[in-house]
Amino acid sequence: MKKIVIAASAAVVAVAGTASAATAAPAPAKPKVSWVKCTDPKLIAAKADCGFVTVPLDYAKPHGKQIQIAISRTHHTDTKNYHGIMLGNPGGPGGSGYAYSEKLPRWLKGVGHAEVAAQYDFVGFDPRGVGQSKPALTCDAHYAKPPRPNYVPTSAKIEKFWLAKSKKYAQDCTRKFGWLLPHLRTTDVARDMDSIRAALGAKKTNYYGFSYGTYLGSTYATLFPKRVGRMVLDGNVNPNTVWYGSQIEQDKAFERNIKLWFAWLAKYDSVYHLGKTEKAVEALYYKTRAAALKKPIGGVVGGDELDDIVLNAGYYTSSYEDPAAALSAWVVKKDPKPLTDSVDPGDDDNGFAVYNAVQGADAAWPRSWAKWKSDANKLYKSGYRFNTWSNVWYNAPVLYWPFKGGPALNIHGKKGLDGILLVQSTLDAATPVAGGFAMHKRFPSSRLLLELGGKTHANTLNGNKCLDDKVAKYLSTGWLPKKGAKGFDDTCKADPALNDPNPTQLRTAVANTGKDLPAGRL
Repeated sequence: MKKIVIAASAAVVAVAGTASAATAAPAPAKPKVSWVKCTDPKLIAAKADCGFVTVPLDYAKPHGKQIQIAISRTHHTDTKNYHGIMLGNPGGPGGSGYAYSEKLPRWLKGVGHAEVAAQYDFVGFDPRGVGQSKPALTCDAHYAKPPRPNYVPTSAKIEKFWLAKSKKYAQDCTRKFGWLLPHLRTTDVARDMDSIRAALGAKKTNYYGFSYGTYLGSTYATLFPKRVGRMVLDGNVNPNTVWYGSQIEQDKAFERNIKLWFAWLAKYDSVYHLGKTEKAVEALYYKTRAAALKKPIGGVVGGDELDDIVLNAGYYTSSYEDPAAALSAWVVKKDPKPLTDSVDPGDDDNGFAVYNAVQGADAAWPRSWAKWKSDANKLYKSGYRFNTWSNVWYNAPVLYWPFKGGPALNIHGKKGLDGILLVQSTLDAATPVAGGFAMHKRFPSSRLLLELGGKTHANTLNGNKCLDDKVAKYLSTGWLPKKGAKGFDDTCKADPALNDPNPTQLRTAVANTGKDLPAGRL
């Protein structure tokens, strides 16, 4: 899913008396699937089944108002080694996982593990409020239309603009979908997953989650520990910082990763001509950004939009080349087209809407603007300038949400949970490495596999043979590393070709894995 960009983060909670309780409530008896004809060409080619599972809006009222969760399913071909259904989630919150029934097996095949792809029925689904599920949440389809005023509030006028814009967005969400908002907790989505399991007649749910999908998976494992089969959580959300603290940790990590990208540009100055040192590239970038604020590049790429385009390089090393080439085209040749072609048109806010709705329901955020402003100013003045204010405004609608979210679910795996596999890149910016260690502590039976030096967010099934082979072995046989003594259990080194790519080899490397970039912001 293309980022609507203004930053990166995630969250979920509900208000007392209006949202579902945090403990597992009884689901209606025997959910069913209404099968329909698939329309996605890739799902058709994969011979997938498509349909909807009807679930309660509020699981505390199983026979009350109902909504529909869109699902797709591809079938196993290895009957001897069949392990059941596997659900997947790409992140967000707000990312569409509907096509994961086709994507997950394709990615496994792309990294040389077709045998694992044959052992599961892969199930894609759009979480409630997302994509093809009904209803799909949208509040202001043109909220992110470019160009926008500076993310950094250098004047009282800019600050008031963003606060008013954020407040109106929250009001639009309330006016259009106030009845739905309290029921978009991650716990509600986890219960939907269990309804999907029941509707498909499976005893257990296998699961593969990226980014925010790790928080969803850990929520499911907390609520339904005895129904968990094999579970891979890649790029782990820190359950100790859900969710306000998560954005602050991201701001620090993205500053580091963008500087790593600036250093990479300097290394390949002969290709991009943007400076021969990291500091020179950084200075040139902010000079270009300042000019774009005064006169948007191609009429649409202002300073904010430039940050949005470059943000991808902080997520994935496979995204190093495109923003580099686009920035170079403008700085060196004054050709705006690569940058203008990269701008999100801001004409679909479903992902952004669900992102804020889940955050606004899941956990308590400070409701004082003074607190947000003080924390952001401290970060910015301490040198964390790239992502701090964009992240503030990406989350700011939660300031004005119609109810106070929370309490956050106590994530844990203490009763009846088999071992799950946690994977974490040590230089992941969107979900910093502390999240992997924190999740490991919450789930004593889990095993934590670190990618040492890895700069890409949620990097499994992406071509690092060491990571992908271990994940495949776990999914195929249930193998887990032996328990370690240092807070983690196994390691893989980052693949140099993927982690520090040569510009001429980047496209080939990505094409070889066949993996699309994970969706969503976490």
